[in-house]
Amino acid sequence: MRALPMLLPLFLAACAERPRDTHRVAPEETLLQVSATGRAETAPTEARFTAGVESIAPSAAAASEANNQTINKVLAALDGLSVRKEDVQTRQVSLQRIGYGPNRGRFQANNMVEVKVRDVARAGDAIAAATEAGANVLSGPNLTVGDPEKARNAAHAEAFKAARARAEAYAGAAGLKIVRILSIRDGMSGHQPYPGYDMNMSGEASAPPQVSPVSAPMIRPGLNTSQAAVQVDFALAPR
Repeated sequence: MRALPMLLPLFLAACAERPRDTHRVAPEETLLQVSATGRAETAPTEARFTAGVESIAPSAAAASEANNQTINKVLAALDGLSVRKEDVQTRQVSLQRIGYGPNRGRFQANNMVEVKVRDVARAGDAIAAATEAGANVLSGPNLTVGDPEKARNAAHAEAFKAARARAEAYAGAAGLKIVRILSIRDGMSGHQPYPGYDMNMSGEASAPPQVSPVSAPMIRPGLNTSQAAVQVDFALAPR
């Protein structure tokens, strides 16, 4: 019997009201789940394109030598435009014997590099310089944003604003008000560039350029669109 005074406070503490779960609606509240998307448009700050040399010759050694000489001229031309060495990356080197067509029995050598130009305004000049130096396989450019995370964050912010506005519209129509945000779930996000220029050419590296000097192609940077989606749970209560 002496233990009863000690057990009584413990029993009363166990029966005390528990803190409200902030992730669940209270009995007097209404749950509203909203999905929304947001977009943010950002001007691209970088351009990437692929420049390559394709050489065809009677022997493997001749094709490889011709290819090496020309690709070195292409790299030197890019160096002359102050393209950083770390912004030029070799993507493919190949040598094979041709087994079909008019060049059957001859050898084909290829060397492809990816070039990043940190100033979109100079992308056309870089493409022209590579072409004039002997590049006969070109593709791109792909225009990108130097800080894609910043662009995506702007899209996420727009998505949440849209979700909040939609929730306020529902709440107002129902005679309620938003009292709490229960949860925010990130949805799918994406990045959609609008390319400004694309070119593909191929031919023998030994053939001289058709136009000298090569004029720079027009690059229209346009805008890159980042998209984001969000799902937000709101707790509504009477006004």
